[in-house]
Amino acid sequence: MDLFRERFVNLVIALVNVFLLLFHSGAVPADAKQIDLSDMKLVFADEFDGDALNPAVWGPHNGYGVRKGGYWSAGQARVQDGNLIITTQYLENGEFGPGWYTCALDTAGRFESTYGYYECRCILPKGEGLWSAFWMINPTVGTVTDNAEGGAEIDIMESPFWYMGGKESWRVTQNLHYSGYSLQTKYHNVGIFSLDNDPYENYNTYGLLWTPDAYVFYINGREVARTSWGGVSKQPEYMILSCEVDGGLGQPTFGWSGNIENNDKATFAAEFKVDYVRVYQAAQ
Repeated sequence: MDLFRERFVNLVIALVNVFLLLFHSGAVPADAKQIDLSDMKLVFADEFDGDALNPAVWGPHNGYGVRKGGYWSAGQARVQDGNLIITTQYLENGEFGPGWYTCALDTAGRFESTYGYYECRCILPKGEGLWSAFWMINPTVGTVTDNAEGGAEIDIMESPFWYMGGKESWRVTQNLHYSGYSLQTKYHNVGIFSLDNDPYENYNTYGLLWTPDAYVFYINGREVARTSWGGVSKQPEYMILSCEVDGGLGQPTFGWSGNIENNDKATFAAEFKVDYVRVYQAAQ
């Protein structure tokens, strides 16, 4: 029954996403307003220049084990050549059994903040049935019901569009959630934007300016959207870098990113490469 529910939810999300692609998608405006950091100071930076993750900054998001259509595992994240690399692949002898493995990391209890400009520079993973994300969350998001001032999920970037092929795949989406993750969840698509270069081959930046009054989203330093939908979170939130596999209970299924089972299990490996994560706040 639970797997049926997960498959149903995945199908609903996929259908909603088709509608959004048709009616709520556009290009990054070439003349959009640029982010101004002149009155802000750098308060957090991980450039991933070493040879291992810094445990004082990053830890497993929600632990390791079953996650949607696959598994989150520590072994799928490494630091190499100035990047954090999260690899999604099929492992016959994975630590939780055969299946699709990937990873998610967060700064919970290590770096949490309220307001500022949050930016990630990265190359998106190539592959159907999975997506990468740079997002933020507050631990109380599941209990907030009236509005999002008590905490929200803020998806600065999600990348489920590889399956579309060609330049149609050069898109990312921004979303907001609060009030948990059941059928009663509150959800808002901020926008879907096409980049002017191949984000699976080139580095791009994805940013959020979070103020007491609004969320302002940026791609390559250019403003693409702003909103105060649901009420702006006024709680400390932590950052997350993740990859997900469409499906439920460790079983991959069709979803908004396609079906990962359409890839060759023996050879497929998709890499989410993160060059840096930085946070700026107003100078005192």
